[in-house]
Amino acid sequence: MNFKLLKTSKKSQARLGILKTAHGKIPTPFFMPIATRGSVKSLASKDLKTLGADIILSNTYHLYFRPGLKVIQKSGGLHQLMNWPGPILTDSGGFQVFSLGSKFDKLNKSNQLVRITEKGAEFRSVYDGSKHLFTPQSVIKIQQVFGSDIMMVLDQCVANPASRQQAEEAAARTLRWAKISQTASVGAHNCAPNTQHVASRDAARKKNHLLFAIVQGSLYKDLRLKCAQELGKMNFAGYAIGGLAVGESPKEMYKVLDYTVPALPQNKPHYLMGVGYPEQIIESVKRGIDMFDCVIPTREARHGRLYVWNRRSLRARNFYKTINIASAKFAAETSAINPGAKLPELREYSKAYLRHLFSVGEPLALRLATLNNLEFYLKLMEKIRVNIKNNKL
Repeated sequence: MNFKLLKTSKKSQARLGILKTAHGKIPTPFFMPIATRGSVKSLASKDLKTLGADIILSNTYHLYFRPGLKVIQKSGGLHQLMNWPGPILTDSGGFQVFSLGSKFDKLNKSNQLVRITEKGAEFRSVYDGSKHLFTPQSVIKIQQVFGSDIMMVLDQCVANPASRQQAEEAAARTLRWAKISQTASVGAHNCAPNTQHVASRDAARKKNHLLFAIVQGSLYKDLRLKCAQELGKMNFAGYAIGGLAVGESPKEMYKVLDYTVPALPQNKPHYLMGVGYPEQIIESVKRGIDMFDCVIPTREARHGRLYVWNRRSLRARNFYKTINIASAKFAAETSAINPGAKLPELREYSKAYLRHLFSVGEPLALRLATLNNLEFYLKLMEKIRVNIKNNKL
């Protein structure tokens, strides 16, 4: 078993566990900083280790184009290319295909950039307009070249609100693609080369991945439950919930989690894709979610918005706040960016200095703000795990 459930809180459905991957064990619940193109913007891999990140997420769509499979393969895989020793989760690229093509407009109209067929997703590159096809099989092969620890199947995501017909068709196709993906993954295991010309670590890298399925169904309970139950029968290594945080309210998202998470295999990790704000992570953990990723901490950092602790207890209302470091009130604020930070830069540089860096466009501003926000998110997960252990969450 790759996942060991250690404890379920007496107060909620919050869980503690250990997820075992080819590049290390990860305590759950956890948050994955996003290294879209093989890098968390403005940070080096060693910064992520210093912050305490156990796993990162990279994007199949963008890496497929740049630097491309040949460069990644020649480098020995994504870990070697990035000089990152820990686990890596890669998405299938499907979300980017659908979102970059349709822009998730409210009507979810079809367009000329993306064409979905039973075979896969045909699309034009946002880089040069060239035509490409992602299939359930091809995204598995791409992620195997990466050497991903956790690979996601190709699914079809629709924006909310979606019509019943749109959601039903996407969920059904997601199920069919999941079966194909699983077969492609198992086939790669059985057919992995074992000759003198292939290094044993490369063969192991292709075999020792975990394949996660994705539950779709928009905001329709019966579709979500059917998708969860059918995927559960396929015995994937883990289960993600997709198609949320794409237009619905937090209340609607929590409602979907309330009925979907209990339908997932309870002996497997549960991953909520693309979420979210700190309070959303806490509410989702209480509903049985173990894994998170989101662009919020790094994207907000690039806009000068810093996450700061307000209260020690996660149960306190407004336990955190965000500050706009560009505000004039910080022009002469000589206190540290984060006096209790793990990293010395956040303790040694002042808010006034950080504001100055943003005002003159110095790249160091992005680095310091990103370090602050990721440290906040990773500390949030530490606090969550302690609270679950003590039955306080």
